[in-house]
Amino acid sequence: MSRRMLFVLAVTCGVAVGNIYFPQALVPLIATGLGTSSDGATLAVSATQIGYAGGIFLLVPLGDRLPHRRLLLALLGLTGFGLLLAGCARNLPLLVAGSVLVGLTTVGAQVIGPLAAGLVEDHRRAAVLGTLLSGSVGGMILARAFSGTLGEWFGWRVPYLAAAVLVFVLLAVLSRMLPYTSPRSREHYPSLLGESLRLLFTEPELRRSCLYQAAVFAGFSAVWTTLAILLTGPVYGLGTSAVGLFALVGGVTACCTPLAGGWVDRQGPDPVNLVCMFGVLVSAAVLAGGAHGDRIGLLALIIGTLLLDVAMQCGMVANQARVYALRPERRSRLNTAYMTCAYLGGSAGSWIGSHVYDLFGWSGVWVRGPAHHSGPAPPPADAPCSKTGSGSLLGGGRLGNVPTATVNIRPARVHDAHALGEIHVAS
Repeated sequence: MSRRMLFVLAVTCGVAVGNIYFPQALVPLIATGLGTSSDGATLAVSATQIGYAGGIFLLVPLGDRLPHRRLLLALLGLTGFGLLLAGCARNLPLLVAGSVLVGLTTVGAQVIGPLAAGLVEDHRRAAVLGTLLSGSVGGMILARAFSGTLGEWFGWRVPYLAAAVLVFVLLAVLSRMLPYTSPRSREHYPSLLGESLRLLFTEPELRRSCLYQAAVFAGFSAVWTTLAILLTGPVYGLGTSAVGLFALVGGVTACCTPLAGGWVDRQGPDPVNLVCMFGVLVSAAVLAGGAHGDRIGLLALIIGTLLLDVAMQCGMVANQARVYALRPERRSRLNTAYMTCAYLGGSAGSWIGSHVYDLFGWSGVWVRGPAHHSGPAPPPADAPCSKTGSGSLLGGGRLGNVPTATVNIRPARVHDAHALGEIHVAS
């Protein structure tokens, strides 16, 4: 495989993966634009991830049955149509429908992975996968950054339409560059789907990788889905463009994944996974500090999300390398089982994260159980207090230009008397 081909495939991975993540920075704008709640707007994020899990399970196995070129080009065309549908949606149901179609078909990275694994020597496989994952990580980061900025300047629809244009440009480029490959399997489609499920039961190493990645990705999605709500809310008062710039901090992850790939080639996946699990635990403790606001809280969010991004993506490299090494003739079906589990965990994390945030705030996303009982008791219902905040990101006081507001604090619901309470802001 030439460097030029690897670069184009990495860019394609980035665009495909970016389509899953850029709606996360648009949740507040979608809620305002469509006149719905943050919970309702979060459905666009969850629908994309659920559709993605469905696309991995239903469409990626075709990579063992159909030529990769034909399959990838068809998926890109359908993804572009789905982005246009979502960008032109006039109501939430139509946006959710477009989001499902985008998620279902933007699985190009999962088709490219097995394709690239079959085009390189065994001793280069993890390094090439690390490069492709760097493209995916770069797409994820840039998608959040530019969608937040474009959304704040021009409205939430523009990022969807811009993504559609980019997909159609890639479709034209790849139609001239992709090599023709022969499928490795002649099994019928129902048999391919059933094989993905059977592999989960017959391959313990696959199950282990699936369990680890689903758990980590659930926490990852919970954080990034609720982060935009936290940063644009009264605690920080930042705009969605700041949310996008915040995502650029994770750019270091794109540098770490090729290094992780080389480490896996030399030492195997287990040492990398061990370090990644430790990184996730540390990030959980650090991220909880983001609930405090001000510059200390912002620093905690930056460090915590950086640790989480690095741990999640490097763990992905290690687990994919292990999965692809199990049965070379079944790489697409192995990848189907692995990535379906991972993104089901991610979609569950997005949904759970938004609901936990509504109940307990940012700390509730990461800190549960005893942590809810360690703080001070909530004030009585008839004891409202006022708190104002204004300033800038570099100045003292609150972060962002937060308008003067009255904050009414009342006890939490009866079923959790020790929770931190509910905060309602009235201008």
